[in-house]
Amino acid sequence: MKKKLIGFLLCISALSIVGCGGSKDGSDETNAKVKVGMTVQTLSNPTWAGYCQAIEKKIKAEGGGMNYVACDSNAGKQITQIENFISSGMDVIIVHPADPEGVEFALKQARQAGIKVLAWDDNLKNADLAWLINNHDLGYTIGTHAAKWINEKLEGKAEVAILNYPQLPILLERGNGIRDAIVELAPNAKIVAESSAIDTKEGIAKMETIFQSNPNVKVVCSIGGGGSVGANEAAKAAAKITDDFGIFAADATQPELAAIKNNEGVRMSVTITGTNQDIADEIWKMVSLLHSGEPIETKEIYREFIPVTKDNVDEYLGK
Repeated sequence: MKKKLIGFLLCISALSIVGCGGSKDGSDETNAKVKVGMTVQTLSNPTWAGYCQAIEKKIKAEGGGMNYVACDSNAGKQITQIENFISSGMDVIIVHPADPEGVEFALKQARQAGIKVLAWDDNLKNADLAWLINNHDLGYTIGTHAAKWINEKLEGKAEVAILNYPQLPILLERGNGIRDAIVELAPNAKIVAESSAIDTKEGIAKMETIFQSNPNVKVVCSIGGGGSVGANEAAKAAAKITDDFGIFAADATQPELAAIKNNEGVRMSVTITGTNQDIADEIWKMVSLLHSGEPIETKEIYREFIPVTKDNVDEYLGK
């Protein structure tokens, strides 16, 4: 059995099966070193599109096959996607759950079928590894940079808008962290609006509404890159970008980094782990560990926060 496993692991074939925006390259899935299925909440968010593309490229380069799909925040659709991964014989399933509790039974079935599960952002019961973020701490980091901007650029007083996403518990925690930091570190600032935005389209629409009701908003904090990019576009369209206007967020997507570089509205965004390539490398390490069958010492793996500003943006822009 051991010889067969070693032989299987050494079998390398160029394979790439791409879902939701990718294209199938026509290679034989059965010859892949390891077959990975990945289901995420959305690919309309540039953060997740970038992640999936980089991970697919890395897995393909290592001789594996990958199929990534988006459930569009529909838990039922995601369960069906997981069931499809099981029936197609994936070796590893990566899941960014739309409904953490809702996917547990499907993931239990996957593990019973011998498939390893990597949970992204949620410490799921039916996962072999969980790649996690302390979301309150991440939100607090965003809010800390915003508070510093308020204190240094606006004499401690400013109207603040928060783009959150309380529909997901982990993002609710992140939004709470933002609010806590603003209240504690810039006590004379006033949070005048909070609205839900997960992608660029929503970010634009919500910020347009916020600017109409609160034209003096000078600081925007977003739980993610989609809302951040949307807020930046809305601010540009409304001629709101001045030297004391700032957007602070997480994800450090390429559009955000370009905005930082061009001295637009985005002033800081936290990259979590690093570039898309850094993330792809880390995912490959975990996929390889899961597929090897070696004992896993620690299920929970927490990710690093790296604030990106104009001072270090060149280290991440275009990477």
